Amino acid sequence: MKKLKYIILLYGMISFTAIWAEDDLKNEFNPLLTGVPSLTIAPDARGGSLGDAGVATDPDMASQYWNPAKYAFAYSKAGLQLSYTPWLRQLVNDIYLAYLSGYYKLGSEDRHALGASLRYFSIGEITMTGDNPGEYMGTISPYEMALDLSYSLKLSEKFSGAVAFRFIYSDLGTGYTGSTADLRPGSSFGVDIAGFYSSYVMMGRDECLLGLGFNISNIGPKISYDGGNTANFLPTNFRLGASFLFPLDDYNTLSLNLDANKLLVPTPPNTQGITNSYEIDSIRNEYKAISPISGIFRSFVDAPGGVKEEFQEISWSLGAEYSYDQKFFVRGGYFYEHPNKGNRQYFSFGAGFKLNVFQLDAAYLVSTVPSNPLDQTLRFSLIFDMDGLKGLVR
Repeated sequence: MKKLKYIILLYGMISFTAIWAEDDLKNEFNPLLTGVPSLTIAPDARGGSLGDAGVATDPDMASQYWNPAKYAFAYSKAGLQLSYTPWLRQLVNDIYLAYLSGYYKLGSEDRHALGASLRYFSIGEITMTGDNPGEYMGTISPYEMALDLSYSLKLSEKFSGAVAFRFIYSDLGTGYTGSTADLRPGSSFGVDIAGFYSSYVMMGRDECLLGLGFNISNIGPKISYDGGNTANFLPTNFRLGASFLFPLDDYNTLSLNLDANKLLVPTPPNTQGITNSYEIDSIRNEYKAISPISGIFRSFVDAPGGVKEEFQEISWSLGAEYSYDQKFFVRGGYFYEHPNKGNRQYFSFGAGFKLNVFQLDAAYLVSTVPSNPLDQTLRFSLIFDMDGLKGLVR
């Protein structure tokens, strides 16, 4: 039992608002719980400042996370991005997400692109104590990481598709010799399937850019921390969105972006009101036996609250980006998650400045719900454009 509580504690440090909301929402609170929840954290400053929207925005270096199919429409031949996010700084100062991503377009026709990324999420140093007050049991430094590779192909002048393969590794307590010593590092793999549509449309006399995108990410087997005795679903996610960019004049543009997200994992069963322990165990064991692929299809129809609760499991991201001459950017957004499903609700703001070779982006999160440890979260991204670098060398 201590091992289970320990894992829940670590997951709570990653998605803390869900735990804090439980006392207020009581019987109606039923969030979707998965393994490796750090995979759902937006890694870059641009997407973070747009309220975590990015599946249909114009291509950038972080498209590997949002929608790798966008790389086929990228303007530059290659690019690289390094992002850093201090996490839960309201509570601790040693949890962070580091993210390195980039792409390279193949051939002279610019129809193919390879993308890759490395994600490292440090959960900091945790001091373990025993049951007796002041009993010191050692320290651990848990972390989660993912390495992935994608291939995107422009199937027509307006549509591209992509597939990504991801290796996932999660170490929640290796080296600890206390009551959680039977914890082992967990590993799994995931697959992403994505598509992107981009087309110019006329709005009055102006030529505007319409983007539509989807990304089904982290399709793969469950991850286990005890040799397979128990296992957790990966955060398989369906992201669908649209973007509309229109010119204000020759130098100024404005884009509006909307994303909808739904975790494709089964809703945990509701055992409240059931007093028979055998019946409760039977319901929970049936839930644990669901396969990942079966869980994807069941996730649309299995909520105890019916259609109403299914819609509550959809989170929304709305963002706007203003650009001056594609060199200076101001962004803002809003993220909404239903109170019964985690209660993450916040505004986000950001800005960016681009030179020939590099671009610097920053984002800031402001929570709209009380006692949210995600409040005042910062993100930073440094982007390198390889075409610009070649221009300086010549």
